[in-house]
Amino acid sequence: MSDTSLRVVWVYPDLLSTYGDQGNVLVVERRAQQRGLDVQRIDVRSDQQIPTSGDIYLIGGGEDRPQRLASERLVRDGGLERAHDNGAIIFSVCAGYQILGHEFVNDLGERQPGLGLLDVTSGRGEDERCVGDVLADMDERLGLPQLTGFENHQGVTHLGPTARPLARVRLGKGNGTGDGTEGAYNGTVFGTYMHGPVLARNPLIGDLLIKLALDVNALPPVDDRWYEALRGERIASATQPA
Repeated sequence: MSDTSLRVVWVYPDLLSTYGDQGNVLVVERRAQQRGLDVQRIDVRSDQQIPTSGDIYLIGGGEDRPQRLASERLVRDGGLERAHDNGAIIFSVCAGYQILGHEFVNDLGERQPGLGLLDVTSGRGEDERCVGDVLADMDERLGLPQLTGFENHQGVTHLGPTARPLARVRLGKGNGTGDGTEGAYNGTVFGTYMHGPVLARNPLIGDLLIKLALDVNALPPVDDRWYEALRGERIASATQPA
């Protein structure tokens, strides 16, 4: 990749794009363009091969059956794993997050292999669904402000020794394990349960993905008034007494 171009791949929008997750690719695309980058956006449907030369790959959430189908096709295709081996940045949400792990429970009640790009294992919780706004403190190594998002899942995701929690919850359930963790990351692979879309609520995460793809420490500033207004409104709403 040249220092003025960025290839952004939106993986399986026909299967994995619930709760406005398509907004994540729009945010990355827009924030890269605001920095003068030439962005090539590639939407890859589930009947198409995953390109291996992308810079940032985004995967959204989905219902149980589409998740099973998406995982089967991604494992069979192998393109996302090869892209990872090439140094690509991967950001995933909810069902996409589970798919990047070692295994998850599918709509048939079976344990289904994932891609193994994150050292996490997901099951299905026996309690009620995790639904509502989430506030969490991002891992200090990432140097990012408080995470705000919306969760709607019954998944329970356990982190293995090589995965770090993306954040630790102040409000909400996150990974659903009771240990206060939310999401996971390792190297250039990130996963979260947060919708919202999460990058619209947390644009600096989008900037982090761009910086990692460009291999730079900083980006030129942009006008964040719209994002900060959204963040402030959602954080205030989440913290108001019921």
